[in-house]
Amino acid sequence: MPAESESPGPGSPGPGSLGPESPGSESAESRSAAPPPAASDGVEPEGVTPWPVPAWRPGLPDGGASGAGDPGGQLPLHTGLFHSTGDPLVVHLRLSGGTREQLETTVTPDGEGAVLIEVTVAAEAPTAPATSLTVHAEWRVPCVGATAYWTPDTSAPCWLPPSWTLPRTVSLALGAPVASLVGAGDRALCTAALGETSAPVRVGGGVVEESGEFAFTAEQQLDSYGRPLRLRIDLTGRHFAATVQDVAAWWGEGLRHPGVAPAARLPAYSTWYSLHQHVDAAAVERQAALAADLGCASIIVDDGWQTADRTRGYGHCGDWDANPEAFPDPAAHVAEVHRLGLAELLWYAVPYIGRHDDAWDRFKGMLLREEPEVDAAVLDPRHPAVRGHLIEKISKAVEQWGVDGLKLDFIDRFAVKDPPPAPTGADHTAVHEGVRQLLADLDARLRRTCPDVIVELRQPYVSPGLWPYAAMIRATDCPLSPAENRQRTVDCRLTSGPLAVHADMIMWHPAETPENVAVHLINALFSVPQISIDLAAQSPDQLAVVRFWTRVFRTHVDVLQLGSLEPSRPELGYPQVRAHDARATVVARYAPLPVALPERPGPRTVLVANADPDPVVLLTATGPERVLALVRDCRGDILSETVLDLLAGPNPVTVPTGGLLTLTRER
Repeated sequence: MPAESESPGPGSPGPGSLGPESPGSESAESRSAAPPPAASDGVEPEGVTPWPVPAWRPGLPDGGASGAGDPGGQLPLHTGLFHSTGDPLVVHLRLSGGTREQLETTVTPDGEGAVLIEVTVAAEAPTAPATSLTVHAEWRVPCVGATAYWTPDTSAPCWLPPSWTLPRTVSLALGAPVASLVGAGDRALCTAALGETSAPVRVGGGVVEESGEFAFTAEQQLDSYGRPLRLRIDLTGRHFAATVQDVAAWWGEGLRHPGVAPAARLPAYSTWYSLHQHVDAAAVERQAALAADLGCASIIVDDGWQTADRTRGYGHCGDWDANPEAFPDPAAHVAEVHRLGLAELLWYAVPYIGRHDDAWDRFKGMLLREEPEVDAAVLDPRHPAVRGHLIEKISKAVEQWGVDGLKLDFIDRFAVKDPPPAPTGADHTAVHEGVRQLLADLDARLRRTCPDVIVELRQPYVSPGLWPYAAMIRATDCPLSPAENRQRTVDCRLTSGPLAVHADMIMWHPAETPENVAVHLINALFSVPQISIDLAAQSPDQLAVVRFWTRVFRTHVDVLQLGSLEPSRPELGYPQVRAHDARATVVARYAPLPVALPERPGPRTVLVANADPDPVVLLTATGPERVLALVRDCRGDILSETVLDLLAGPNPVTVPTGGLLTLTRER
């Protein structure tokens, strides 16, 4: 993999890093030149290094565990960390296309209980072609008290997979290289991440049936000229969310982000589920006026603005000209939306070139793959002509029509397995390099006209390598599934870094009760809601629910979106989630679970949102205290306002489904 013209990323050893002669670090040279550390240092002598028990893994390149059956081909790397059982953590390394003697390693403590590992190929060693040098890393964790395996993979459950599950391939356009084995009390038994967030890497994990352990694996191509494998392992045993957010902070070290426009953190309206492709200027402006009255700050105009075709599919993508029948004067339309008080974003299916657009003939030789089921193909971003076309077409909406932002859809379609060779005229060899060049050049172009441009990305393209080119990231499509929306937005929050996180568009059946409308909104409480129903067809009660809860989102935006997030029980889909800062704690209850009040002294305000059918909320206090309790129903109407003398232990309070309890504690 050729070196890229960037400064070293997070995890690169600095002046204070442990070198080859330090107790927590070993290189191929230091192992042969120095005696092994004493056992009291927490590092086992080489002669008694426990080799991993072979694990059966069909479908992997070498048909099994990393170096299983060939310990001589492995390099045991002693990390200085210890499992909860007291056993040391040893990372076993192997080099495909080379020998263990070519590997150079550095282990640097990153606070108590965490390390940064860097693996490179010795510069003086003979090297094979870059594509054939792959570092494999494997380490095991005792599966004691394990309850969940958390990853950002939007399609995977949090159950413990078997070790023979194929690893994930993640890259700039697909996923993020982080995972956490979670134990009782939501404590992380091990959280691990790779520092490579652009080039494809493979990360995996699973239960080893033969030993009762959990095996983590990571693979990355590298050579003496490329980026090292950088690995962060955390055995601190803290709440898993805190360890994952630490990984996000690690990824963000040295990363420059332009900031998030205020509108990106406030409730929005989307046309997709409410109108689908049946959009025109009048319909959008009608919904915009109603959305502004309910507290929304922006409107996202989705698929349909660019075509008169209403049969779905993407056969009319690529030219990106406004449908003259629906939007005869796009600039005047955007100006009207602005007059109503909303920002406007416009949808683009970036990778697609449709068979029915004029651009098809021009670019049909610059494709990564065809997708006949959607009547389109995926463009090859390695070609400058492709990038130039997309940038010119997409920028027009900001430069000429005055839109405030863009919804860039389907970036993950660029993540093609085994892409074809770069076409003639391409200026990048790797697809991820072309994708990054496209987004970087588009971002630079847009910000010349609109410095606070709002760009939306979406799961599963959540790589931190995309952070500089976006303001917000949305949960992937899960219509009418509030529990899934909750899980996806929480997962996204843990790895979103500086970006605002948006829920998938929230919709409901016209006959839905006001209480259940509130349940939909509460399930998106720790993100930005996007409303997507015909506002003109809602009952007064339904509209009252939306107005009340958008006010809650806006009033408490700081703690809901920027506070410390603590979701509970990932294996159960987060039945309770809380966020807190110095001033307030917000708890959302999705199952009939008791709500533990923060210890005193703590935030003076505590909000409890009830999305469960059971109205009896048990407040668990650590000691006696007096609070003012305000109970509102799903519409925001006050049901009671009383002073409660809480006792140590559980205290029942009635909060109706879809309602909100606000506690003000005595100082």
